[in-house]
Amino acid sequence: MAPSEAEIQRQKEMQQAEELLFSGRQELGFAKGLFLGNFVADWVMPYPRLDPTRQTELESALSEVRQVLDRDLDPDWIDRNADIPRHLIEGLARTGVLGMTAPREVGGRGFSQMQYCRILEEIGKRDASTSVFVNAHHSIGIRALLLFGTREQQAQWLPALVAGEKLAAFALTEREAGSDAANVRMTATPSDDGSHYVLNGEKRYITNAAVSQVWTVMARTPVPNKPGKDAITAFLVTPDTPGVEMIEGRMPKLGIRGTATGRFRLNNVRVPKENILGPLGKGLRVALTVLDFGRTTFGACCTGAAKHCLQLAIEHANSRQQFKKTLGNFDLVKKKIARMAADVYAMEAMTNVTASLIDRGLEDYMIETAMLKVFTTDRLWEAVNDAFQIHGGSAYFDDNPLGRMLRDARINQIGEGSNEVLISFIALVGMRGPGMEFKEIYDTMTSFSMNRVGKAWNAGMSRLGATVRTPNVAVQSAELRGFAGQLGRLIWRFNVAVNRALVVYREPVLDMQLIQERIAGAAMELFASTCALSRWDSELQARGRNGETQPFDFTAPKYFLRKSIRHAKELLTELNDNDDHALLDTANAALRATK
Repeated sequence: MAPSEAEIQRQKEMQQAEELLFSGRQELGFAKGLFLGNFVADWVMPYPRLDPTRQTELESALSEVRQVLDRDLDPDWIDRNADIPRHLIEGLARTGVLGMTAPREVGGRGFSQMQYCRILEEIGKRDASTSVFVNAHHSIGIRALLLFGTREQQAQWLPALVAGEKLAAFALTEREAGSDAANVRMTATPSDDGSHYVLNGEKRYITNAAVSQVWTVMARTPVPNKPGKDAITAFLVTPDTPGVEMIEGRMPKLGIRGTATGRFRLNNVRVPKENILGPLGKGLRVALTVLDFGRTTFGACCTGAAKHCLQLAIEHANSRQQFKKTLGNFDLVKKKIARMAADVYAMEAMTNVTASLIDRGLEDYMIETAMLKVFTTDRLWEAVNDAFQIHGGSAYFDDNPLGRMLRDARINQIGEGSNEVLISFIALVGMRGPGMEFKEIYDTMTSFSMNRVGKAWNAGMSRLGATVRTPNVAVQSAELRGFAGQLGRLIWRFNVAVNRALVVYREPVLDMQLIQERIAGAAMELFASTCALSRWDSELQARGRNGETQPFDFTAPKYFLRKSIRHAKELLTELNDNDDHALLDTANAALRATK
């Protein structure tokens, strides 16, 4: 029977994903290890700490940045005027924020990703518009140049960008391409002599588009010697090039109003071949690699904002009186504050661990950065909502910052890959490892070949070993061994649940997003719990080494681990006990009724 059009499209999508995600070196990182029933300890333990030199460097930079922010940053003015003032940008440039991780040879400060995340956390605590502006310029704007630029390109473009004399933007999104990054429609046609490319198409929702002088633009180029086939390539484009049309420099929007989010069109724009960034046809790889860095600093910005929410909530709960008691005396208020405090602890731990993966030169941490982005953006939204509720009606008025923060926070679950898309990504890429082992076994059983026997045996032993072995989560502090044991048993249970889903649903699981959501959710809780446990263990050890006798407050990590482990168990239980059929029937009936 000939394959249907849907099946052909499915195979095409799977082939594209394979080429994109699994063409390079594959190593067993922490997240992929979870799906295989392993605990890859050295990715998360011991908890990463900056060495004394870098810590001193960071503290000095933080002091400088805080002075600039205290003097020049007025988040309410930025929100009202929908603009980030030039004197603030110049102040950030002087302190090195706009080129923090760039090498010193080009004027940067040579900061690590962990150091830079701490700077972004401080900015994120003050104002989301400013943190998004910085993130767009540095984390995804010039990052592509730092990672993929030739020496000539870096020498030409980086000094002015690092100094803040010029600003950068990253142009991927189009009408039909956003989270579906592979659906870019802008074209780049090579000239007959091969000296340049002619770009045509429109980009939208591009942060910094109207205020930047250098754009990294994604466009489709023909694949040499393969007629009819094309691929995405990254180009460096300047907006002063003939044919560039700024349709809308500042698109009015709900939140992060200070950022210049623009829409532009390229009409037969000639771009020299020397402006190709990275290999021809590998623009999607450039984009996804850059987004790994952007999602890490995203986590830092959200952590800073969540810390501010917690601070505002505590101040109000300790001062506002109702029924002859301060709000902090009511258990339902305490519930919200406890949840915020616990989540902030885990968010900070996850951000540091994920940033350290980059600093250590490890590879293939796409799942970890996706987890960090989904987790921190969701938890910030909950934190803003809880702080808003604690403030009550006063939060609804413009003299309270929580209204602005609520509007600003909403974009986080959409930008740099919507959380729904990333949830499916986490589940599907994670399940690929055990799925390939099951496929090896199945293919050998249905089409016996001596060449396959060895691979099938190894795959079978791997799946069997993960089923009978509980991973060891080693901690140094005796008081944490109970939590470590719970975490190890939960990783075992998670692996069994993943195996069962693969065996029961097989290939249809690729489309079962409700199943994917639970698997990804449990994996994120495991990652978050491990990061929190690693941090807690490190802090206990530091207390012992420093000989400090005063009691430390470890209530936040203790509560986080309890609720995180419980939530992961609930998600795994719901894989077999749920209302998915009723949910889908209801949604389908509602969708049909509106046609």
